[in-house]
Amino acid sequence: MNSSPAQPNLLRRLRAGDSILGSWLNSGSPMLAELMASCGFDFLCVDAEHSAVDLSETQRLFQAIRSGNTACAALVRLHGVDYALVKRYLDAGADGVIAPLVRSATEARQLVQACKYPPVGMRGVGFCRANGYGLRVEEEFRRANEEVLVAVQIEHIDAVEAIDEILSVPGIDAAFIGPYDLTASMGIPAQFSHAEYLAARAKVLSACARHRIVPGIHAVQPDPEAAERLLKEGYRFLAYSLDITMVSTSCQRGLAYLRNPAGGH
Repeated sequence: MNSSPAQPNLLRRLRAGDSILGSWLNSGSPMLAELMASCGFDFLCVDAEHSAVDLSETQRLFQAIRSGNTACAALVRLHGVDYALVKRYLDAGADGVIAPLVRSATEARQLVQACKYPPVGMRGVGFCRANGYGLRVEEEFRRANEEVLVAVQIEHIDAVEAIDEILSVPGIDAAFIGPYDLTASMGIPAQFSHAEYLAARAKVLSACARHRIVPGIHAVQPDPEAAERLLKEGYRFLAYSLDITMVSTSCQRGLAYLRNPAGGH
């Protein structure tokens, strides 16, 4: 049998003007990945940059996401833009990639070249999970260039200054702001109400509108009201917190409540 399973298509939804809601996976737990997918997130992004998750674990997480919810897209936050790295995560079945610390149009072009099959890019063809281990090579070759999401992460002030050049690169679909690294590069780490940070965010949003690129951002803390404000500002590609932070926040809040002598109950 070589029929293709239904695959999520975030790009079609984004191009239609929808907003998409996802989250981040840092724990490496397939159980959490499967559970969070079943909760109804539009996408889950495996963090291969800052977590201890390697390529083989990432593929297992992709499989767990698909098991939890076939409509939930499996993304990966890469740890670079080089060809040898990027293609292996795509071959593992990533529905999209988010490339960290892109600061120039040159790096954005390297990313696109690694993500796209010829004649657009230079991605190689080999039997892998993405093409059904060889059962759907031609179909995947046709599909991938149109449906795999390619996002650059804007997390350095150099990227903000070069935002128009970066977003002018054909093949870039989304610009995803990383708040912690961006503020750190500006010398105002985690000062998310600082005027300079807000101005940088506004510059990225404006550039996305000019270039018809989808704006995204990571709402790191599990605060639904803060995340809602970001959606209202125009960020249509929103990552809501991450697995380890949601677990730790829930534990801390529960213990603080139970250990409070007043208790409130």
